[in-house]
Amino acid sequence: MKEIISTDKAPAAIGPYSQGVKAGGFLFLSGQIALDPQTMTVVEGDAAAQTEQAMKNMKGALESQGLDYSDVVKTTVFIKDMNEFGRINEVYGKFFAKGAPARSCVEVARLPKDVLVEIEAIALLK
Repeated sequence: MKEIISTDKAPAAIGPYSQGVKAGGFLFLSGQIALDPQTMTVVEGDAAAQTEQAMKNMKGALESQGLDYSDVVKTTVFIKDMNEFGRINEVYGKFFAKGAPARSCVEVARLPKDVLVEIEAIALLK
């Protein structure tokens, strides 16, 4: 069985997908970008600022299901420019201070709304 999740604590889906899906003891979160959940506009700033917003959006989605960053077991980070890896990593690391999840990071040609970073996650349900 699967359950679709939806919350106003994270940006609404901007296409034919769900914010997240619960299945098999896990929460699969769609990629989070630097959208302000209230205005649905991309936040101003560089890759670090966009990473900060994407992580805040992830937090909102996790909290809507009674979870937090410590429940995340895997992330995938998509970045526009691998030269920004260090700055993105610095911000990302603040949210996973201990017990960081497994992670993949890939450079991509383009992301939705021309953002610089997108982060998806898989969390273990309690």
